[in-house]
Amino acid sequence: MASNLAEVYKEAAQKFGEKGAFYSKDEKKKYQPASFKFVHETGMALAEELINMGVNARENIGLMADHRVEWAIVDCGVLSAGAANVPRGTDVTETELEYILNHSEAKLVFVEHDKMLEKLNKVRPKLPNVKTIVVMDPKSKAEGALKLQDLIDRGKKLREGGSKKAETRILQIKDGDLFTLIYTSGTTGQPKGVMLSHKNMLFQLTDVLPVIEIGSEERMMSILPVWHIFERVFMYGSVHVGGSTYFTNVRDMRDDFQKCKPTFMASAPRLWESIYMGIYSRINDPKQTTPFRKALFNTAYFFSKNYHKATRFISGNEVDYEGRNLILSLFRGIFSLLQVIVLFFPYKLFDLVVLSNIRKATGGDLKATVSGGGALQRHVDAFFNDIGLNVIEGYGMTETAPVISCRTWDKMVMGSVGPVAPRTELQLRGFDGNVITTVDLDGSIEGPRGVKGIIFVRGPQVMKGYYKNPEATAKALKDGWMDTGDLGMINFKDTLTITGRAKETIVLLGGENVEPVPIENKISESKYVGQIMVIGQDQKNLGAIIVPEFNYLREWAKDNGIPESDDNALIQNPKVFDLYKKEIKDLNSAKNGFKSFEQVTPFFIISKPFEVGDEMTNLMKLKRHVITEKYKDKIAEVYK
Repeated sequence: MASNLAEVYKEAAQKFGEKGAFYSKDEKKKYQPASFKFVHETGMALAEELINMGVNARENIGLMADHRVEWAIVDCGVLSAGAANVPRGTDVTETELEYILNHSEAKLVFVEHDKMLEKLNKVRPKLPNVKTIVVMDPKSKAEGALKLQDLIDRGKKLREGGSKKAETRILQIKDGDLFTLIYTSGTTGQPKGVMLSHKNMLFQLTDVLPVIEIGSEERMMSILPVWHIFERVFMYGSVHVGGSTYFTNVRDMRDDFQKCKPTFMASAPRLWESIYMGIYSRINDPKQTTPFRKALFNTAYFFSKNYHKATRFISGNEVDYEGRNLILSLFRGIFSLLQVIVLFFPYKLFDLVVLSNIRKATGGDLKATVSGGGALQRHVDAFFNDIGLNVIEGYGMTETAPVISCRTWDKMVMGSVGPVAPRTELQLRGFDGNVITTVDLDGSIEGPRGVKGIIFVRGPQVMKGYYKNPEATAKALKDGWMDTGDLGMINFKDTLTITGRAKETIVLLGGENVEPVPIENKISESKYVGQIMVIGQDQKNLGAIIVPEFNYLREWAKDNGIPESDDNALIQNPKVFDLYKKEIKDLNSAKNGFKSFEQVTPFFIISKPFEVGDEMTNLMKLKRHVITEKYKDKIAEVYK
């Protein structure tokens, strides 16, 4: 068994040889494979030359690129040289680039292409540590930088001459050594360098991924940023078991589903929310769908939804937050069994005729998508599970490399993020620091179910700390316990449910603590709401900033005799304001479980969406402090 990630690449090359490990597209947009053997041997040649150039063990090396085969080769090379990579995508800002490379003390930096090199050169005078830059793109015409292929060629000659320094370095890697230093985008403050060790990632490969049964036949579609730890756990996991990884992007995803016919993919909630909206937009658009086809879809979904709801209850996979009465459960069970019997034939028929065609849009072989990096809206989660696309929602963070919990095939409990990972302890603590509920190493639970608390976790996945930031480390880690800052509960199905974010908690003037995420998720169920952020810190009541889903809003405006063609003018229309007031009132109401102080009253509408790199992190989490600062004048105005 591999004792570090460099050995994971080596063992995969020995076991799977010429099988395709990574697939990327050529100029004709056809997928071309790079074998396990090729990636490892090329990575070892690179490692040999890096050592020859003076790269030391445990040195930090910059890696500024998006996913491509060369990313895996450089990763293999850096790890095999006993060093750690400091990765970021090409959308990194100049300010972030300067901070990350200076703080990490990187002397050598890999960049993807000439455009990224140009960005780096703009801040080069402010980077005293950076001595060497290497361009990965073989078509690069840039001067003043080394070419990746030249380093590989030199390394091959060294190895042909008998040099085996890379093998020696690999043997010297300790499980506590860093394999990566990831600077979180962060929703607050300056980026922090998360120190993740080989031990952290090996735990994910040997203990966590087996619970979702990933095997050598898998075709993984890679769409999330490859530098992010959520995507990387699947990349390493695929290498470990001999699966194949296909690189794609949002623009090409629809076509690439048909080209690679993936069996698994990691994804952020926003992706599935977008697909969900696209399906319903097409179904409700008379230009794209006839009344008959719309009725056919609605009928198929009705049978599928009710059939799956019944089977979930019978199999024990319907979430329970309150502890259902035994007699009530018995009657529900009998009723659900009758539903399954009655609905089985029409469900199967309509599934074959209608819903199977939706599944074919993902290639037809997708066993599951693993959703992480944020909360998946409940109705979106239910929709895809109900039409036969399994959503395995997980929970974690960069600081835990990343998985803390994950749904499993026998615990597909919607409304939860599954059981706590193996060999992991979890505590729910009150705001006073007292422990409420504990999940022990063997999975046993002590304390009440259904009671919310701040999530603390301890286990082999927890980071070493924040690089050169002892204050932040001491604040996040106490006696090995990681303060996640998230709020959750252990429900009565013994799985974890995330209920909000302690650090996002809004404290009203009356002293009430409010979690904005559940409110945002509920209001987002309106087809007219594209994005929303709840506000109200130190105010009497909650408010909101709303970004419309303009496709639906324009359609509504047309139907209601509002001729505005300009979006900015449209959101100023009083009738539009009344529409959103009604949508908020209907969804964010007492009948939906919201207390009076949890209901949004003042709000304002903006036309510019929240974007990654500006108001959102790479996994599309809101940077609340950025948005609050950006719209502080409008916030003050609605509360005036």
